[in-house]
Amino acid sequence: MTNLIIIARKEIQEGLRNRWVLAMTLLLAALALTLSFLGSAPTGNVGVGRLDVVIVSLSSLTIFLIPLIALLISHDAIVGESERGTLLLLLSYPVSRPQVIFGKFLGHIAILAFATLTGYGVAAAVLVATGAVIGAESWSSYLVMIGSSVLLGAVFIAIGYLVSTLVSERGTAAGIAIGIWLALVLIYDMTLLGILVAMQGQALPAGLLDLLLVLNPTDVYRLLNLSSGGASALSGMGGVAANSALDARTLVLALVLWTVGPLVLATLAFSRRER
Repeated sequence: MTNLIIIARKEIQEGLRNRWVLAMTLLLAALALTLSFLGSAPTGNVGVGRLDVVIVSLSSLTIFLIPLIALLISHDAIVGESERGTLLLLLSYPVSRPQVIFGKFLGHIAILAFATLTGYGVAAAVLVATGAVIGAESWSSYLVMIGSSVLLGAVFIAIGYLVSTLVSERGTAAGIAIGIWLALVLIYDMTLLGILVAMQGQALPAGLLDLLLVLNPTDVYRLLNLSSGGASALSGMGGVAANSALDARTLVLALVLWTVGPLVLATLAFSRRER
């Protein structure tokens, strides 16, 4: 356990030194504040609270931004150390390879969680300061959104580690990471939409839509945050949720499995890596 903490602290210190923590926090805070100020206009038309509008806006932003940030900080976690020659030095200490993976993972999750909590917390603080009336259900949805945003980041950090352990050059890892981001964030949903359009209004077989949704972590996140409460009225996800058997617990479990699976595979690949 001590080795995990030491490695995690090393990653956090490197993030501070490279300005990753500061840059991520300021970026998320700036975007959250912008959406908070500009996102209240529709509330009078649809009858939902201001925080619900912020939840929809930030959730949509998170789907694009958090996976990209997570891949950027994790794609060279192993291959980068290997190219710099510091990986052999790290492995010369009494630490196991699984401890290296999980220690780095804890450090990167801490960085991402701090930036998300601080950046998105600013938006809620601004709404409270302006005297906005916020119900308990909206607060609960907001906390779920922040927690699931960190969990979505964990998924893509784990995917980044898997890429980093399978390639031998940082450039290759970066290219694959961007390809994965494009595939899961953009291309997958465009393909799914094309399939639905091609079916000309015919219903998908029972359970098939749920399977297609859980095969993409960004869709799991979208369904978790945009299909209930006031957010569903703004996002249009209420209809999807009404025809889905996936509840909140199942969706959270899907994100956990999406994190554990690549992380375990990355650990196995790293254990077999020569250097």
